[in-house]
Amino acid sequence: MSNQQKLSPWHNQRVLITGVCGSVGQELLRQVINYAPAEIIGLDNNESELFFLNEAYRDTPNVHLFLGDVRDRDKLSWAMRGVDIVLHTAAFKHVIICEQSPGTAIQTNILGVQNVIDAAYQNRVKRVLFTSSDKAVNPTNVMGTSKLMGERLMTAANARRRGDGPIFASTRFGNVLGSRGSVIPLFKKQIANGGPVTLTDPRMTRFIMTLQQAVRLVMDSTFLACGGEVFVTKMPVVKIADLARVMIDVLAPRYGFAPEQIEIKIIGVKPGEKMYEELLNEEEIRRTIELPDYFVVLPAFQSVYEPIKYQYPSMNEAGVARPYNSAVETPISQAELKDYLLTHQLI
Repeated sequence: MSNQQKLSPWHNQRVLITGVCGSVGQELLRQVINYAPAEIIGLDNNESELFFLNEAYRDTPNVHLFLGDVRDRDKLSWAMRGVDIVLHTAAFKHVIICEQSPGTAIQTNILGVQNVIDAAYQNRVKRVLFTSSDKAVNPTNVMGTSKLMGERLMTAANARRRGDGPIFASTRFGNVLGSRGSVIPLFKKQIANGGPVTLTDPRMTRFIMTLQQAVRLVMDSTFLACGGEVFVTKMPVVKIADLARVMIDVLAPRYGFAPEQIEIKIIGVKPGEKMYEELLNEEEIRRTIELPDYFVVLPAFQSVYEPIKYQYPSMNEAGVARPYNSAVETPISQAELKDYLLTHQLI
């Protein structure tokens, strides 16, 4: 066994990953298993994907994957027996789908979070980490609003903790490039078909991160958390038009096209979609701590039963001066974006 495994806080822990068949869930499983946990329990309601994931880990004795849904409180409670750490990634994440089926989105993204909280209390889990979204900041749609409510439920749960009860915290993602549902697979398919590449608005900007960075945020935040915080990774900003242009320049020749043959078609901003994304808003910055790689948004409400001292390695005592949103951050250049995409093997 390596020193890395011996010293890792994941060593000999029992870990539950909800939504284990999703992009983030699978990457969490892949990375956490390297640190010699006692057991990883995976839960997902996607039967087909669960079957294939089971096959991939059939020779890994400390990985156990089960069919289940976060809307089923009894199944969650059963799955958490003896568990130390819960990584809650299960959610509906597509804006349009949640808008068309808001009741179902609420059941999974809000009531599902509360079920996780209740099961964690019941089983005296040590730590619970919830994965949120930049769309939770000043939300304009059902999906973003449900994620914001998930964050609030986690913070409120932590405010009620007593003694050695679970520590609850959240992480807030930008756009995870290369994950299912991200724009990269869509652009890639459109380029392979000879175009056009559909662009909502050339002025649109987004925060970006890789799947590996997203999972690193989850894993770091799990043990950095003092309770009730929201962790935000510092990440680059891109213009979506630059992303389309760079992908065309790189990928078109691979599919037998000249880049100039691939048309970029402007289709307009979708309902409920922002021109920019936010990771910290004006209200939050007054209670945000800056770390070298992260921002930490502290709870607006104090803990009910015990004071929490928020201390982190290399924290900046000066605080944060302005909101963190993609409209005011300088986008990386097309050359930098190309290097980012190729370095991280995203295209």
